Amino acid sequence: MSVIRIEDIAHVRYGAPDLAAMRAFLEDFGMTCFEQDGRLYAKGSDGRPFLHVTEPGEARFLAIGFRAETLADLEALAAHVGAPVEELNEPGGGRIVRLTDPDGYRVEVVAGQARAEGSLSFADLPRNTAAARQRQRTAVRLDPGPSHVRRIGHAVLKVRDFRASEKWYKDRFGFLTSDEVEAARDVPVGAFMRCDRGDKPADHHTLFLAQLPGELGILHAAFEVANIDDLMLGHQHLKGRGRNAAWGVGRHIMGSQVFDYWKDPFGNELEHWTDGDLFTAKDPPQKMPMSALLAVQWGSPHPMFAGKLAPPPGLVAFLAALMLRLTRLFRRQTQGIPA
Repeated sequence: MSVIRIEDIAHVRYGAPDLAAMRAFLEDFGMTCFEQDGRLYAKGSDGRPFLHVTEPGEARFLAIGFRAETLADLEALAAHVGAPVEELNEPGGGRIVRLTDPDGYRVEVVAGQARAEGSLSFADLPRNTAAARQRQRTAVRLDPGPSHVRRIGHAVLKVRDFRASEKWYKDRFGFLTSDEVEAARDVPVGAFMRCDRGDKPADHHTLFLAQLPGELGILHAAFEVANIDDLMLGHQHLKGRGRNAAWGVGRHIMGSQVFDYWKDPFGNELEHWTDGDLFTAKDPPQKMPMSALLAVQWGSPHPMFAGKLAPPPGLVAFLAALMLRLTRLFRRQTQGIPA
């Protein structure tokens, strides 16, 4: 049994040498920005005080934040890990417990933040389909401009040892596996994990841990927008502003969401998404091949497979499995465990 069950992801935190450049991008991305105490904050329309923080300094990922349901949960977590419960001297107030995960990532667990009344700033009009004609005597007229970010939905972290990181996050925060991704049979590369909200539906994933080659860091953070019209308007706006597109538009396999990825001026990848899967604690975990991680149900292929010399997906999975097996063997030998 976990120490607590977190309610949701709360925020991501970055460093950047130019807050003005970051602000301009985030506003093009569809967030509302403001500065306080030397930091740049960005929020969506869900009433939460912030969902993205930028601190002045070197361009890098600083922390991921999760939201505990109650202050009592936060105190229970603090008691278990031997960390203090501190005042959160940032917009919305509340309290915070600061942890460090096995890969050195800062993890900020917050509770008791003030929340304003949320708003739906983009109309979700009825749609006409072959099965249902719900919109009648009304035309669709969309105004050009940025998407309307509603909330933060998930983040993806690269890790050195997936099983060790998975245990750390599940033991403390109660994550449930939605899909475990395998490079080969019984060779996991990572997992999409969701919050355990009991009978209340939760996003397919709040955190994805991925044991992949290369330097550690955050692969992307994802933000929900109103609907597919809103997402496409944002795509058009970001393209018109000359922003750096990363991948999209398409529909993922795991999670099912319609996605659109962009890079901020400092190389951080942010995702717009809409229409994702929701599951409860009753839904069992699934195992999926690595090919499903990079494939799409429709839309733009992953950039790795977009060129004329794109590697076969099977070769990518084979090499990943080989790397993971070698890593596992080396780890066993250094720990004195028979292979």
